[in-house]
Amino acid sequence: MTQAKSTISGKGTRRSAKSIKSRSPSVDNPGRVLKRSRYNRAATYAIFQRFHADNPEPKGELNYVNAFTLLVAVVLSAQATDVGVNRATRHLFEIADTPEKMLALGEDLLREEIKSIGLYKTKAKNVILLSQQLIRDHGSEVPDDREALEKLPGVGRKTANVVLNIYFGHPTIAVDTHLFRLGNRIGIAPGKTPLDVEKALEKVVPPDFALHAHHWLILHGRYICKARKPECRRCVIYDLCKSTEKEKFDAIPEIALRAKAQIDKDTAA
Repeated sequence: MTQAKSTISGKGTRRSAKSIKSRSPSVDNPGRVLKRSRYNRAATYAIFQRFHADNPEPKGELNYVNAFTLLVAVVLSAQATDVGVNRATRHLFEIADTPEKMLALGEDLLREEIKSIGLYKTKAKNVILLSQQLIRDHGSEVPDDREALEKLPGVGRKTANVVLNIYFGHPTIAVDTHLFRLGNRIGIAPGKTPLDVEKALEKVVPPDFALHAHHWLILHGRYICKARKPECRRCVIYDLCKSTEKEKFDAIPEIALRAKAQIDKDTAA
């Protein structure tokens, strides 16, 4: 299919990337927040159908070998990229994949292993402390419980939700900066804080898609609906999206048509 040409032309009709970035919602600057979702129940269901059709089994991008290493990786990922964390933990998880081994490694050597990651000194301290706490209070096992997880050093609600979702299969939603921006930008789950967006998503995400909603939304915000400028030509929900920042095209992008066709095929079957 030939790429559709934008119908937006002429001086002053296209908003600059700088203008969009300045108005794009962020955790620190949510801007004006909608009082309710822009989508009714049927429209919301259709959005998640598209995500499912395009990527039926989405995966987190952090590498890990067990619940402990996943927990450590998520703690290390705060204000860092998953790629950078994976690079730093490739060797670390070969030599320290349990709380006991992490303690044996020690804080000084741990800092050396993760020094390429931002805030590595504080993170090393927290990883050692949480390892001690896991041994002392949980028999070296990562607890399958949000409250218990949040009591661990360096573990907040977002980190706990990631571990509960990825490792234990809970339908939790971890709101990072990408998901916060997406919830407000497209108006599916508006909120002034990450917790507001999380609670809004819990209400609107259809049960059929609850387990993977967190991954679909984060990946969409990270790679498609980017902060600087949404890549609407690559958007699987383009024709369903009600964002005021949506770029206008003569035709629906091929990826969206492909996903819709898959849904129609599955429905007919």
